[in-house]
Amino acid sequence: MSAEVQKRVVSVWFPNLSSDRVLRARPVDGPFALSLHQANADRIYCLNRQAEQQGLHRGMGLSDARAFCRNLQSQPVDLKADQRFLHVLARWAKRYCPWVGLEGVDGLTLNIVGAAHLFGGEEAMLDDMRLRLTRAGITARIGLADTRGAAWALAHFSKGGIAATGQAYARLGPLPVAALRLEEKACVTLQRLGVRRISELIALPRATVTRRLGREVLLRLDQALGDLPEDISPLPEAPHYGVRMTLPEPIGLNADVMAGTERLLARLCDKLRAQETGARVLQLTLRRVDQASQQVELRLARALHDAARILPLFQRGVDQVDAGYGIDQLRLEATQVEPLPARQVSHAGASDSDALDDLITRLGTRIGLDNVQRVLPADSHIPEHSFIIASAAFSEPSQSWAARSSHPSRPVQLFPPEAITGVGARPPARFRWRRMSFATGHVTGPERIAPEWWLADENWRSGVRDYWKVTTKQGRRLWLFYTPQNPGWFVQGEFA
Repeated sequence: MSAEVQKRVVSVWFPNLSSDRVLRARPVDGPFALSLHQANADRIYCLNRQAEQQGLHRGMGLSDARAFCRNLQSQPVDLKADQRFLHVLARWAKRYCPWVGLEGVDGLTLNIVGAAHLFGGEEAMLDDMRLRLTRAGITARIGLADTRGAAWALAHFSKGGIAATGQAYARLGPLPVAALRLEEKACVTLQRLGVRRISELIALPRATVTRRLGREVLLRLDQALGDLPEDISPLPEAPHYGVRMTLPEPIGLNADVMAGTERLLARLCDKLRAQETGARVLQLTLRRVDQASQQVELRLARALHDAARILPLFQRGVDQVDAGYGIDQLRLEATQVEPLPARQVSHAGASDSDALDDLITRLGTRIGLDNVQRVLPADSHIPEHSFIIASAAFSEPSQSWAARSSHPSRPVQLFPPEAITGVGARPPARFRWRRMSFATGHVTGPERIAPEWWLADENWRSGVRDYWKVTTKQGRRLWLFYTPQNPGWFVQGEFA
């Protein structure tokens, strides 16, 4: 046998990965299932043990499952969250060995050569894995063998276990052919030929198998038995967005610090562009000759990887640095990054949005990015709730203001309701507001607005409101409302 077969591979399968993830955060007492919309129907994607005991299974229609199990609790599956959780488990598995890769969407593969003795042997290592996963509320089945394929087969079809070195054939022989990671079509064809176990497949002439089923079946068989190598692709390390410059002589002038920062920015932005990411938070660390360090943090309104736009934004922070007896090292790191795909290059140069983002960043360096805010429309018929205040750096300007501003019955200026005197359900002929007397000229309305009963709002406890658009003879155009259930008149807005 080749040296490649001497690898020791652990396959960890999480059969209930999706439901375990959800139930860890919100435990459910009783049958529980996650559904996925497939073929124009909601079907069970993952379920817990209580649901399986009720006769439910994967792929079953959700409506049929509810008919069988009336107390079934369910919610849609979040596949992206499942993958993030699987990556978390992969990082956890590095406590056992540095060589950890993903196995499909619900498993891990570990190459533990040279690591098992650190845990007291292979069996002790697997016991420690099971114990820790069980305590975390995660169902797992673990297999260990010389090859990736054999370990996967033991985890999925033999309820886990260890195949000693060179014993892959003995452990795989009694298993079904599906344990070779074959496609369903190939498994069905083999079963029609009367071949149900791996030992029966090995007994067939190889030429006959290739002629009938192609090369995939023998490829998987040889990989499982160790006759052909199969690599484990570990998860790539996250890119590090940091650059450093050590100076032969200390510097102290702000212009020299900015020149060094410019060189570091050029290198850092090249890394960011290569990964199609942009920096949201940058940290410049300046080490002085007395080993003290000063930091300049720059928070950007938008993710950027353009050195020419970022460099001037550092000027204010660098001007406040105390160089002491000199600075001998500069380090620049992007501590927070976001995806920033490549865009079509335009001949028009920087857009208005780029200029606005730079302005928000400049203001943010003075007063804080969270204090630069914008008003966004909200989906509510209540005037006071028709907008929200959001951070300008972490939101996009709305494109629906034009349609909302063209609404003739909504004032440009809105303020808290201010009481006026009036009797009856129609606007008063004369009234006083803000120490001024007004005579009603033309009125339009009413527009009745009901409170949002599902929200607790003290200002709307008076019930429905009848809004009127009132044009006074003095030229002011006001927005008045009347509360029928608790009679009273109020002014809440003024039109332009």
